[in-house]
Amino acid sequence: MSVCENYLAVEEKVKEACRRAGRSRDEVTLIAVRKTKPMSMIEELLPLGVVDFGENKVQELTAKEEALPSHIRWHMIGHLQRNKVKYIVDKAFLIHSVDSLRLAEAISQEAGKKNVTANILIEVNVAGEDSKFGVRPEETAALAEAISKLPNISVKGLMTIAPFVENAEENREVFRNLRKLSVDIEEKKFNNVTMAVLSMGMTGDYEVAIEEGATMVRVGTGIFGERDYSK
Repeated sequence: MSVCENYLAVEEKVKEACRRAGRSRDEVTLIAVRKTKPMSMIEELLPLGVVDFGENKVQELTAKEEALPSHIRWHMIGHLQRNKVKYIVDKAFLIHSVDSLRLAEAISQEAGKKNVTANILIEVNVAGEDSKFGVRPEETAALAEAISKLPNISVKGLMTIAPFVENAEENREVFRNLRKLSVDIEEKKFNNVTMAVLSMGMTGDYEVAIEEGATMVRVGTGIFGERDYSK
């Protein structure tokens, strides 16, 4: 199947998951995550009206942002080092992977220099996996409050990377817990913090994530095929 056919097949599953959950399709943003695939694959999707693309690496995002149409919304979903913030702070539509106050401070500082407001999500390690980045659930509200006091940065919600499982149902509780956490933080009414975005769900489990309230799903393999780890 072509990348366009793959995308349309995923889109159909997103619609079905929304129907099952009694949600409107426009509540969920499907982010196509390119990983190591050629840029031409992104260009193939543009005629379908696809505008949301995710990148794991800063240099990949900046290269694409320069080469591809300006209406594309670039999502930084990979781990972000503080010394790389300056390269993407005015290029990323949304930074999904903020997991410390020090990183948020660097984003705030660089965004101030460029006179922009950086929109970010707090990455939460809901499942408590040692191999994953992210703040612990019980520390998330305090981090949101601390970030709320910084200039030029705005918390828009939460993100999690669920465990890799064979059966997506095993991750339902992870997604449910992130949703509960977002409701708890929303109720605290911190200035400049909203919980409008729940970025959760990838190729293997995005349908379950949508049923549990995801507003953004990040699909790579399901659209672009298996990644090439040699690159």
